[in-house]
Amino acid sequence: MKHTPLYAVHQKLGGKLIEFGGWEMPVQYTSITDEHLAVRKAAGLFDISHMGEALVSGAGAEAFLNQTLTNDVRKLAVGQGQYTLMCNERGGVIDDLYVYRLAAQEYLLIINASRIEADVAWLEKQLAAFPRHTEVRLQNASDALGAVAVQGPRVVEFIDGCFPGSSNGGTSVARVTDLKKNQVASFGFAGDRVWVSRTGYTGEDGFEVVAPGQIIETVWNQLFSAGQTHGLKPAGLGARDTLRTEVCYPLYGHELDEDTTPIEAGVGFFVALDKGEFIGRSVLAEQKAKGPSKKLVAFKMTDRSAPPRPHYPIWSTGPGAAKIGEVASGTQSPSLGIGVGMGYVPPRFARTGTPIEIEIRGKRAPAVVAPKPIYRKPD
Repeated sequence: MKHTPLYAVHQKLGGKLIEFGGWEMPVQYTSITDEHLAVRKAAGLFDISHMGEALVSGAGAEAFLNQTLTNDVRKLAVGQGQYTLMCNERGGVIDDLYVYRLAAQEYLLIINASRIEADVAWLEKQLAAFPRHTEVRLQNASDALGAVAVQGPRVVEFIDGCFPGSSNGGTSVARVTDLKKNQVASFGFAGDRVWVSRTGYTGEDGFEVVAPGQIIETVWNQLFSAGQTHGLKPAGLGARDTLRTEVCYPLYGHELDEDTTPIEAGVGFFVALDKGEFIGRSVLAEQKAKGPSKKLVAFKMTDRSAPPRPHYPIWSTGPGAAKIGEVASGTQSPSLGIGVGMGYVPPRFARTGTPIEIEIRGKRAPAVVAPKPIYRKPD
């Protein structure tokens, strides 16, 4: 299995390590609930160095990305990022990712750990056929870079001290906390340059730091030390999963795959059908016009039960009850104290408030289709 540059740190902190997408990563340090609630109430620090980074640059970079991704990169000013998807010709999702415009002709793509090789191979194939391929440089920087995410409402209290001074690239800001949602900027750190974005995958305010692999441990230690008095805790993949499930963020391999479209997954907002031709557009346009044959819904259990888990059957209720779908993601919500999840069902069962049942260990337990996100921050 592969190890991130923070592997020794996780061992030192007593992280329980598991295999994830070919990587040995911490699933938890103390408990998933403890780390989850730390992120909701204070701050959590995640190693996301297993995720991939691709740099796309040159005079043809914007046009190439707009042909290859679903969202419209022309909307990005320097220092801005957007969620987007990369689809095959059938409209199926090869990956969901974030693209940041670092400079006028330079883009950073943050891709899923389990999809690095598939994504880069797909991008290389598309680039070879791109008429202006000589004007585009594609670089897989995944092995050279590391990344951490620091998430939670109290992060703003200490992150400026970790990267003092104004930005020197991307969005022009006097300090890190001046970044707005989906903005990115570079800052000097340890004699080097790091990129800090304000994006998040937890439903909380937070920041991500992408840095050369050799200094990512220094970045981690700086954030870890500064955050201690603000309630920060190291957090593993377990809390990352429960946090994103509560707010209904998709995870590749669960809600998304090459046989599922963005329309079916409920992320059609990030498909810019009006920008011109891109891979998968015709299928997605037809599906948006006619409606998909399956829809991703959120649900919560209505009685005490064991937590729902991926691949558990979803049933309709009442006379003639039948299996109608399957759970994509499911867990016990630490914030709500009930079982929650997402799954695919036929459109007629997708309306909020529709009663359904989840088959858990051979027995069906009552649930209800819930509005997204399932968890909403208290006012």
